[in-house]
Amino acid sequence: MLTIAPDIEVLTRFGRALADPVRCRLLLALREAPAHPADLADRLGVSRTRLSNHLACLRDCGLVVAVPVGRRTRYELADERLGHALDDLRDAVVAVASDRACAEAAQKGCC
Repeated sequence: MLTIAPDIEVLTRFGRALADPVRCRLLLALREAPAHPADLADRLGVSRTRLSNHLACLRDCGLVVAVPVGRRTRYELADERLGHALDDLRDAVVAVASDRACAEAAQKGCC
């Protein structure tokens, strides 16, 4: 049981980051390789302004870092273990979902 405030805060930040599909896609893209914002915006099909807002959220959550490269900024995961955590979380959720699909997901809007 998690009762230590820092543990709960860390998981809350991670949950906030994963709560938006664009941020999930950003994290997955950065799991593959660091990238510049313009390239990420094109790859994800979102405006640069919208992407910038999501990158700011992920920076504030401590999940990504901005690395100056000449006159440009490149983004990458703050720690390579985050990529592994994303893979593990996805695998666990897929395994659980295949075992226990929520029959009322559409009505509840949960799964």
